Amino acid sequence: MSDENRTDGGLGDVYGAGEVPQEYETEENVPDHDSTLDQILQGMVNDKLATVGTITVGLFIFVAVLAPYIAPHDPGTTFDFLVGPGGSSEVVVNGETKQVWHPLGTDGFGKDLLSRIIYGARISLLVAGATAIFAFTIGTTLGVVAGYYRGVVDDVLMRFIDFLWAFPALILAIGVLAFFDGLGTLNVIVAIGIAYIDDFTRIARSEILSIREEEYITASRSVGMSDLRIMFSEILPNAVGPLLVQLTLMIPLTILAEAGLTFLGIGVSPTTPSWGRSLNEGQGYITTAWWISLFPGLAIMITVLAFNLLGDGLRDSLNAGDEVSER
Repeated sequence: MSDENRTDGGLGDVYGAGEVPQEYETEENVPDHDSTLDQILQGMVNDKLATVGTITVGLFIFVAVLAPYIAPHDPGTTFDFLVGPGGSSEVVVNGETKQVWHPLGTDGFGKDLLSRIIYGARISLLVAGATAIFAFTIGTTLGVVAGYYRGVVDDVLMRFIDFLWAFPALILAIGVLAFFDGLGTLNVIVAIGIAYIDDFTRIARSEILSIREEEYITASRSVGMSDLRIMFSEILPNAVGPLLVQLTLMIPLTILAEAGLTFLGIGVSPTTPSWGRSLNEGQGYITTAWWISLFPGLAIMITVLAFNLLGDGLRDSLNAGDEVSER
């Protein structure tokens, strides 16, 4: 190479700006990529359906948390029976008769349907959130332990998971409730949570089986790091993406499961306002008071659809982020 072609400034001086071959790219020459979080947020913003789902989920949480301040009436207050949507009923307050407006009407017990639906969102959010945390915690722990130790531990744990997998989630939840021999929100949370443990265990195990062979895990063992710390400090954070997607997609399933169990009369307490309870009460008036079943059903449909859109958007964003990181 002649003196004119020699350079002390690096490959960029020889090939020109922007002309460095890929195989000679150094860390300084490679353009910076956005962080994974930025990529996920960007992907969610660009996905219109995911944006709609996120806004709807936020509205659902807002209504559920602030139900006592948003609901026009107490869910247990009784008015005129079977008032249609937009109708009014008369109440006597301090000796005076007043007209009370019911935007969605009243049910067969004279309770304001809008208030019941708003308070029912609290039960759906409580059951969905607590069940998701319960199933995520236990299922992920089992999957991490099974995938890390493999061998006999893996065989025993996965045969138990296969046993759970053999039953439809709703049937398994009914069996667990029968074992508890009682209604109640806590029993419903545990029953549905047990029914969905297997999903998280399988995903966590598959991720751990591949990550445990990485070089940084071998290095962690070589410096004497404990198995517990390796599993939950080194491996699990790198496998949490698919688990979060599953968590988002499982929430609508738990909402449906709670509504289904309550509709069958084996879910939350009969005195607790619930979307499933409203559906159960409305089945006897389906031809004469259609609104009792229609509006709670729409609430369930919209909420489940919103969580599914959010979960799909999150999954697509994570996949896009993985593709960028591999380039």
